[in-house]
Amino acid sequence: MLILTRKSGESVAIGNDINVTILRVNCRKVRIGIEAPRHVTILREEIYKNIREENIQAVRDGMHSKLSALAQHFKSQNSSSCKEQVENRGSKDEETDHEK
Repeated sequence: MLILTRKSGESVAIGNDINVTILRVNCRKVRIGIEAPRHVTILREEIYKNIREENIQAVRDGMHSKLSALAQHFKSQNSSSCKEQVENRGSKDEETDHEK
């Protein structure tokens, strides 16, 4: 972990795109401002931990198996329609052969 000392109004650059500025320092709190591209997700740690825990719990509760079953259902539907298209195409090819 990198540890830095900064005063109010001072900043820290992270890479080329992220800038963290100390806005205000009170007795027990520090207010920071973060400038970053829109595609960079910035979350308070407690929010991040909650989201991560909910995702883990969802997998434990069987969401993964439910999604897998749903994906399998769509794959089978897709392969069936592809098979029908191939069969239909084959019968059209036979018709054109007879016409010749």
